[in-house]
Amino acid sequence: MRRTTRFLSGALLACSLSAYSVSTAANEVEVLHWWTSAGEAKAASVLRKGMEQQGYQWQDFAVGGRAGISAMNTLRIRAISGNPPLAAQIKGPEITEWARLGFLRNLNTIADTEQWETKIPAPLRDVMQYQGNYVAAPINIHRVNWLWINLRAFKAVGAEIPTDFDGFFTAADKLKQAGYIPLALGGEPWQVATLFDSLALSVMGPKLYQQAFLDFERNALLSDGVIEAFRLLANMRKYVDDKAKVETGAIPRSF
Repeated sequence: MRRTTRFLSGALLACSLSAYSVSTAANEVEVLHWWTSAGEAKAASVLRKGMEQQGYQWQDFAVGGRAGISAMNTLRIRAISGNPPLAAQIKGPEITEWARLGFLRNLNTIADTEQWETKIPAPLRDVMQYQGNYVAAPINIHRVNWLWINLRAFKAVGAEIPTDFDGFFTAADKLKQAGYIPLALGGEPWQVATLFDSLALSVMGPKLYQQAFLDFERNALLSDGVIEAFRLLANMRKYVDDKAKVETGAIPRSF
């Protein structure tokens, strides 16, 4: 299984706090985000404290659910109605979409003062910019292609820790035969999409992956790598909890 670097994955999935050009009460900053779990709320509190130390009031507008999808739907409604929050958490590629619509404020002055050009890796800087101008600030970086395992279960069935897909399926068979559920998978579309995303990157490599899913090149999208990623996803279906409910549209029909 191919591993991408923490640096590359983070650049593709950077979450940013993007400023909007709207008026607001003095020193009050309404922030729309989806950091609602215990750990996420703790991270948001650090940002809040930092803002308050600079004399601003953080007006929390947290919208949980579906890995940010609910928050983004709320943001679209607010923007269409002419009442967007002053700041919002936005995932990397979506920054360009909001900038193209004219909602994001130029942050070049802040970037120059804080020396982003020398402190932030180039791929991440590219995500934060639109037409050469900074329109977002980096808040955190995700990496999704981790393999989390239950060592106790592996030891109980005598399975080896997998380093490739053959090893994964061999271990999964042993776990399933022993009564374990080999693969934990949520039923929301983004959870299945995240698994497919990791599979695609693993079998296609960074270059072909970017051509297919970032540049939308037809030949890359129709390549054997994409087909293999779907084949692996389909094979993994039998290792998921039989009682798990997957939302309609979350997975391909063959899955």
